[in-house]
Amino acid sequence: MSSGNQWSADEDEGQLSRLIRKSRDSPFVPVGIAGFVTVVSYGLYKLKYRREQKMSIHLIHMRVAAQGFVVGAVTLGVLYSMYKDYIRPRFFSRYKK
Repeated sequence: MSSGNQWSADEDEGQLSRLIRKSRDSPFVPVGIAGFVTVVSYGLYKLKYRREQKMSIHLIHMRVAAQGFVVGAVTLGVLYSMYKDYIRPRFFSRYKK
């Protein structure tokens, strides 16, 4: 919370700068976003050629694929973060002494 005449960087932060900051903190955020956009784009492209498949079934398959990609990217991000915070410091501190 900020007082009357003081400003906070969080309040004035734009969406692009926030995305850049988040991608520095966890590099799999842009991968998840790109994968989500790719799956949705491909699904919309295939919407024309779904033949006898019902629209609801096609949309459910698209949603599951997009969510699966995002969950996979988040899982990889968590594993990378755990490696960076716990495994790498132990491994390299053992050999620096």
